[in-house]
Amino acid sequence: MPLPDMLARLKEKTGLSDQQLLEKIDAKCVSLSGLISKEGAAHIIANELGVKLLEGGGKIKDLLPGMRSVEVLGRVTQIYEVRDFQRADGSAGKVGSFLVGDDTGVVRIVCWGSQADVLNQLATGTPIKVTGGMVRENQRGYKEVHLNDASRIILNPTEKVPEVGVKVTRKTLRELSETEEQVEVMGTIVQVFDPKFFEVCSSCNARLKEVEGQWSCAEHGAMMPDYSYLVNVFLDDGTENMRVVLFRNQAERLLSKSKEQMVAFRASPETFEPLKTELLGEQFRFIGRAKKNTFFDRLEFIANQVHKAVAEEEIAKLK
Repeated sequence: MPLPDMLARLKEKTGLSDQQLLEKIDAKCVSLSGLISKEGAAHIIANELGVKLLEGGGKIKDLLPGMRSVEVLGRVTQIYEVRDFQRADGSAGKVGSFLVGDDTGVVRIVCWGSQADVLNQLATGTPIKVTGGMVRENQRGYKEVHLNDASRIILNPTEKVPEVGVKVTRKTLRELSETEEQVEVMGTIVQVFDPKFFEVCSSCNARLKEVEGQWSCAEHGAMMPDYSYLVNVFLDDGTENMRVVLFRNQAERLLSKSKEQMVAFRASPETFEPLKTELLGEQFRFIGRAKKNTFFDRLEFIANQVHKAVAEEEIAKLK
């Protein structure tokens, strides 16, 4: 858990200021002869103050990878199909997922095994409570809550369920920072890159690794690979230009292509060239978040929604 997130949660639960908390953390580091990091000291301080940093529920925006036994209270916003798969030992399994939102964000709930049966009872807008989940970060950098046999899914819980209403803020590229989850940017596409393809598990979409000449999933063992992909574009809004990363679904929406058409570009990359020209100079709105690319030491924008910009709507907003 990043130190700023720890400080924010401690501040919220205790009423202490950032300065007071940092003084306690520094004093703890000194008392332990510098043998502990500030993050480790913050965990100790939290325990001393009776604050649980990595357990419990709260709002979707407060979920962090690594949390266990989390509780999610919200409404179903989207339901995905259940997929059957076969493990390396020959046994059968299944997995399904759906999205849940509250007034702070949206998160994917991943249901393994018998938990996937609940998807047959869901509809968009269904109030739901999930307990006993574990938060993981997927390959795109987004949070997911994974459920196992010990988890519980409660339909129409007695608690008051918040309406889904995540506020999206329009910002210029120059104003972006890593701290916001739901931000909208708009600009002109000035460069388009060829799609990048990678082998994924047909059951859980995790990246596959090649082991002794055979593709293997850490969760499901050896299998024939499916393919996922991403497309990078450069967006310019007059204040800055930035790389926008569009994973599978968003790449399909940007290009107005199906999965079959996208995978075809892998075998015939030259057929993608006309699309590059068509997109240049077009204006789009992207909703998502900025993320630091540590390799290149720069911000990039990870899109989770793609919309063609409409001139009349933009003029109305300006007015």
